[in-house]
Amino acid sequence: MLEQPRRLESVQTERGSIPVYATGTVEQPWAQYTATDHTVWQQLYARQQALLVGRACDAFLAAQEKLRMPADHIPHFSDLNQILTAATGWQIVAVEGLLPELDFFTHLANRRFPVSWWIRRPDQIDYLEEPDLFHDLFGHVPLLMEPLFADYLQAYGQGGIKAHGLGPDALMQLARLYWYTVEFGLIRQADGLRIYGAGIVSSKGESIYSLESAAPNRLGFDLERVMRTRYRIDSFQQTYFVIDSFEQLISTTLADFTPLYARLAGQGPIPADAVLDGDAVL
Repeated sequence: MLEQPRRLESVQTERGSIPVYATGTVEQPWAQYTATDHTVWQQLYARQQALLVGRACDAFLAAQEKLRMPADHIPHFSDLNQILTAATGWQIVAVEGLLPELDFFTHLANRRFPVSWWIRRPDQIDYLEEPDLFHDLFGHVPLLMEPLFADYLQAYGQGGIKAHGLGPDALMQLARLYWYTVEFGLIRQADGLRIYGAGIVSSKGESIYSLESAAPNRLGFDLERVMRTRYRIDSFQQTYFVIDSFEQLISTTLADFTPLYARLAGQGPIPADAVLDGDAVL
C-alpha cells in the first residue's frame, strides 16, 4: 500500500494526451478530502439523480437505493464495501488512476472494482478525460449489486486475463466490448430504452443525448459487431448498442472467445458511425 496517494492524470503534450498508469491500490484518504471535494460530489450527485429518473434502467435505480450512497459528501469506501460484499461478494479498492490492463483485469476477475480515490475539480464538472471518483463510484459501483451484472464483470476480467496473453488485437476487441456495454450500454425495458452504462449515467450531457438525440445510431446488441466497432473517447457516442436484458449480455459473452478472436482476425474494424445491412436499427 502507498501511504500518500497521488492524483494521476494524463500528461498533455504537443502530440496529445499521454496516459499515466497507477501501480497498485491505496487506502482511501477520506480525511484529506476538502470542503470543495465534498461540494463537487454533492453537485454532481444531485444533478444526476434528477436526470436519471425515467432514463436509467430499473436495475440501476434499485441498486442505487440499496447501496445508500450519501448525497451530501463523498462516501467512505469501507461503508459501501459492507453492503456490496454482503450482496454479491464484490468490493471497492482505491487506486490513484488508470491501471495497466492486466492489473485491471485481475481485479475484476477477483471481484474487486478499482475506484480512483480523487474527485474532479470544480472546473471539470462537465468533463474530464480520466475516470475520477464520481465516474467510478456513482457510475459503475451500483450495478455491482445486481447479481447478473456482477457475474458479467467478473467473467469479463477473466476473459481479459486470457486476451492479454493473445496480443493487442484481442485486447482491442475486448476493450470495445467493455466500452459498448459497461461504459456506454443501453437496455430495452418494457417502457422503452434505458441507460445502464457508467459513462452515460455519470454524465449530464450523455444521459440526455443517448436517449433523446436523433443523431446517434441505436443498434441491437450483436457480439461480433460490437467487438469490431471503433469508438470515440472525445465526444458523445455515434453508436449505442442495446441489450434486451442482463441475461442476454452474460449468456452471449460466457463462451470461450478464442475461436471468436480467430474469426475476427480476418475482418477489419467498423467505423463508429456506420450502419450495416444486417444491423437491427432501433
